[in-house]
Amino acid sequence: MAKKLSTSEARAQFSDIVNRAAYGGERTVLHRQKKPVAAVIPYEEYEFLERIIEERENEIDIREARKARKEKGSITLEELKKKLGF
Repeated sequence: MAKKLSTSEARAQFSDIVNRAAYGGERTVLHRQKKPVAAVIPYEEYEFLERIIEERENEIDIREARKARKEKGSITLEELKKKLGF
């Protein structure tokens, strides 16, 4: 469970929050007016999330490319090159 702090509390404890994330694996959720606005997490978790997001974006790109290939009037890259004179 992540620790919850207001942004003003976090400002006063910033170095400690960063150290706890870096060395203790602690997550801290920052709130502004009782609404979560940001999180401090260990860098390894950030990298993991970035990989998941990238994989998901790649899946979406592949799905959209397949969909576009089925659209009427689509042409292959080779046909486009020929049409453009490359």
